[in-house]
Amino acid sequence: MSRNTEELKGVTLLGNQQTVYSYDYTPEVLETFDNKHPELEYLVTLDCPEFTSLCPKTGQPDFGHIIIRYIPRIRMVESKSLKLYLFSFRNHGDFHEDCVNIIMKDLVKLMDPKYLEVEGRFNPRGGISILPFANFGDPDHQEMVRERMLNVMQNR
Repeated sequence: MSRNTEELKGVTLLGNQQTVYSYDYTPEVLETFDNKHPELEYLVTLDCPEFTSLCPKTGQPDFGHIIIRYIPRIRMVESKSLKLYLFSFRNHGDFHEDCVNIIMKDLVKLMDPKYLEVEGRFNPRGGISILPFANFGDPDHQEMVRERMLNVMQNR
């Protein structure tokens, strides 16, 4: 069953040929659509291998790979708006750990998912790679929060 016009009402960026790219942190660009399968528990993975932000001290660019995984409840993030949102970090000066936590908090606020995690794999600077991981779970997914955190810790 296809989505109807009413279900797509809040999706304004997808298919828009006049896309405006913000070079400053812009969480307002994020859009959602309804999950047509809220009775199911399934995982959505979004992969952004070309994430960039700025070092807050030096202003030099940082390059990374952001992976977002979530179990939706009612709302889901629209992918083009997510792309524009992640692009808006291009001139945002924050540490890698801050970027990952900001992304997680913005998406939790936007969607109210059952579970959400954000993993950052940043390219080395000064010979050190930084690999932050942040996750969130509703009361029914607290065991998953702990298990995923332990799994990440054990596998790094």
